[in-house]
Amino acid sequence: MPTLLLDFPAGRYHATPWGRHVNEGQVEWPPSPWRLLRALLAVGYSTLGWPAQGPPPEARSLIEKLASVLPHYHLPQTIGAHSRHYMPLGTLDKGREKTTLVFDTWARVAGELFIHWPVELTKGEGVMLQELAERLGYLGRSESWVSGRVIYEEITPEGVLCQPDENGGVAQPGMEVVTLLSPVDATCYAQWREDAVSKLIAGLPRPEPKTGRKPTAKMLRDWEAAKVKAIAPYPDDLLDCLQAQTSALQQQGWSQPPGSRRIFYQAPIDALQVGAPLQRRQRVPESVQCTLLSIAAQSNNDGMLPRVERTLPQAELLHRALVAVAVKVNGRQSRVLTGCDETGRPLREPHVHAHILPLDLDHDGHIEHILVWAPMGLNAEAQRAIRATRQTFTKGGKAPLRLALAGVGELSHLRELTGQPGVGLRQIIGVDEAGSTDWSSLTPFVPPRYMKKRGKNTLHGQIAAELISRGFPAPEDIQLLNPHEEESARKQRHFIRSRRRGPTAPVDCGFTLRLRFAAPVQGPLCIGYGSHFGMGVFQQTAE
Repeated sequence: MPTLLLDFPAGRYHATPWGRHVNEGQVEWPPSPWRLLRALLAVGYSTLGWPAQGPPPEARSLIEKLASVLPHYHLPQTIGAHSRHYMPLGTLDKGREKTTLVFDTWARVAGELFIHWPVELTKGEGVMLQELAERLGYLGRSESWVSGRVIYEEITPEGVLCQPDENGGVAQPGMEVVTLLSPVDATCYAQWREDAVSKLIAGLPRPEPKTGRKPTAKMLRDWEAAKVKAIAPYPDDLLDCLQAQTSALQQQGWSQPPGSRRIFYQAPIDALQVGAPLQRRQRVPESVQCTLLSIAAQSNNDGMLPRVERTLPQAELLHRALVAVAVKVNGRQSRVLTGCDETGRPLREPHVHAHILPLDLDHDGHIEHILVWAPMGLNAEAQRAIRATRQTFTKGGKAPLRLALAGVGELSHLRELTGQPGVGLRQIIGVDEAGSTDWSSLTPFVPPRYMKKRGKNTLHGQIAAELISRGFPAPEDIQLLNPHEEESARKQRHFIRSRRRGPTAPVDCGFTLRLRFAAPVQGPLCIGYGSHFGMGVFQQTAE
């Protein structure tokens, strides 16, 4: 017994029930047996080259067998949705183009639809059904993309069961009655047509010549033409019924296609849910080291992305959004994102909470990625907030910037990325697990305290203290790059170096550095004022 499995790649199923107008907002769910058999016949003509005279014998017997029984359905989770727009009519009314409101209704399908026919097929009929199913491109309207396959083994599919009603059209508890259009049995249609045509012909006025004369040839021709015209709306057999054009049936006055019947099905009341779907919490790992976000402008123009000089304010804007979303998603502040405990006090271990590092990995001068990294790990709450944050903003931007999750996992996973993003990330975290001894400034280092000429708060003293507080050894050599001689130092002079909503920098001055360690260290290496917002980030120096 065959089972047809239909998958909707776009997640949409568009189909209006017979006798309903598209603007009524009704969706035929599940697909009626009548629609399914018509779709299989259409595929045969369009892809298998069937002749205009009709399908081959195996296809004919297949369709007649499928029409003789009522299929059972296993329905995936489905949600009704719609859009509405005003369609122009191409005419003017008081100087304005007239429009009409149009509804586009569809079913949002999440999973495979199982359709089981309780009928035995021959080997040839089974092969024909498999071939038709695999060539099925859409079901219903042309935007309802579909891919099909046929199985014969008995399985217990997921989803809810929808089957023919045996309760006289009375809904059982938790169920509702759904009316679907189904073909009648081929033999039943043949008998019905014979009876209908006989009654129709019997009711036609016969030719009546004058007394004592035979009907003229013209009378007989008119009689035959009247019979042909009268029986024209009645297709010869069930396959002709299934192949009839809807417009032709409407012209002939049919309110329901000949050879069809309406069948009651019992379906769960939530088979086609109405309204917004229930929000399901995403399954996220308990803790990861980092997430990588990509940024895109609404126009997909990379020139509209913020420039690298705005690293600090862009990180601050995203941080504010993440903190706000975390409260909405989790109902409380995230200590990983804020760096504070439940009472609002800073965490005892310094610099273990989230670092938000805007990056220019394709070296075009614009920020297109943001690395969110926390030495303490991003817990499930922080991950949910990051995933739920879909946009950020930039100064002077007319539209928000779109955010998308590009990667999540451990820092070592970032080394496996290919292309320019992979190269740029490997420079920040280290080309390999051994690390590197030579690092240079990717963004300027801003001293976290006022600088002194001597003592521990000199420039070199603050750099060493910052490294030690983050678990790095003191550098063996610190080199200050001259902006008049080094291109990288000259570019970093234009970076914004002070937060807008936070403590200002003690010294509004950025330094471009080159560090050398006695032993290799691994990145990310972020030190100084604003290091949690993209300042003082170092990259591995190219050898």
